[in-house]
Amino acid sequence: MHEKHFYEKYVKRPQDFLCALLALIVLSPVMAVTAVLVRVKLGAPVIFQQARPGRDGKIFKLYKFRSMSNKTDPDGNLLPDKDRLTPFGMKLRSTSLDELPELINILKGDMSVVGPRPLMVEYLPRYNAHQARRHEVRPGFTGLAQIHGRNAITWEEKFDWDVKYVDNITFLGDWKIILQTVMTVLKHDGISAAGEATMGAFIGTKQDEFGQ
Repeated sequence: MHEKHFYEKYVKRPQDFLCALLALIVLSPVMAVTAVLVRVKLGAPVIFQQARPGRDGKIFKLYKFRSMSNKTDPDGNLLPDKDRLTPFGMKLRSTSLDELPELINILKGDMSVVGPRPLMVEYLPRYNAHQARRHEVRPGFTGLAQIHGRNAITWEEKFDWDVKYVDNITFLGDWKIILQTVMTVLKHDGISAAGEATMGAFIGTKQDEFGQ
């Protein structure tokens, strides 16, 4: 079970709030231009909203800039990601500009600057006991998995990094992750998995090596 220490109890949340507020102020012109481009290129709505699980599995509404079209098949079903992700949308994702509205989630307390990424609600029953530990802390804008391969590593590797973070939350560690995230974004590393527009869905781990 996760045990909070001084940094996480008294410093991390105020630090998150101040960082998110400062980032919103500084990046507001970038966000305004991005919003206009999304409206022109992809139409409305500009902001994509989706339910995601946060700390302890509590559901919250995640905000992102829309990066996919609403193209459907003849039966009205949305097409696969690879068919809806436009070159413009891919550019948004490669620069992580689509993630900027999550700064609002950080202000609200749904998320932290650093932590395991908030994934799909339907993944909750698919985690084994080890993987589910990622929900012992607030989800993050970035995390250890994002600087160790992002979408180019397996789900199991991602979750191992997430749990490692849960067990090793420190002030210096968080800032190291933040700085490495900037470098990862600038280099456009790990944007998608091999053969995927983004990354395939997590369907569960076939064999639980932790015996859970």
